[in-house]
Amino acid sequence: MKWLNSLGDLLYEVMSWLIFYPITLWRTVTNPLDAMGYSDRELHDSEDQQFTDTLNPPLFLVLSLLLTQAIDVAVGGGTNPIVAQKAGLAGFISDDTSLLALRLILFSLFPLMMAARALRAKRVKLTRQRLKGPFYAQCYACAPFALFLGIGVSLGHTPLPAARIFGAVLSLGAVCAYLTAETMWFSRHLQQGWVRGCLNALRAFIEAMVVALALAVLFVIP
Repeated sequence: MKWLNSLGDLLYEVMSWLIFYPITLWRTVTNPLDAMGYSDRELHDSEDQQFTDTLNPPLFLVLSLLLTQAIDVAVGGGTNPIVAQKAGLAGFISDDTSLLALRLILFSLFPLMMAARALRAKRVKLTRQRLKGPFYAQCYACAPFALFLGIGVSLGHTPLPAARIFGAVLSLGAVCAYLTAETMWFSRHLQQGWVRGCLNALRAFIEAMVVALALAVLFVIP
């Protein structure tokens, strides 16, 4: 009976994602700053009262990457080149599960670097407890970025010229929207001007991109 009850709880949790994922996505896309502020407030509640009307930020990011991978498979119509390649570190990426783990590591670098940059700009000691709040908030901003960028890249691999153009526009729009949201967040969070907020956002974005590209190259070079 305990096992059946646990299975029932798991079923309810998974099915509730069908409702709360679109709600969370809408809130983060239409007003990312409010969503990030909401994340900060929720972490002050007791654990069982946190994120009761949305998905928690890390789970939201994971599901966004899972949806991105599903769309990539549907659009690409075959096995991802990294999964198909067995040479070098790509040999560790043997199926869609390990590919999802790689995507998660790469895109999690963006919330991590943004959160760390915010703490360094405040000139406070970097600790696990202090990093958790901004990291959770950054997962809300990163999930739509990862979703739309992933869709844009997938469309760019199709043979249809119109789809490739739309994919390029969507990818560029995802990057611009993400950097705009981060500029506003740094400006508000650190109580600084737009220029300094933009510089902080760009610095963290470039740091994350460099590390992500360095890791990605290790998995594509035979």
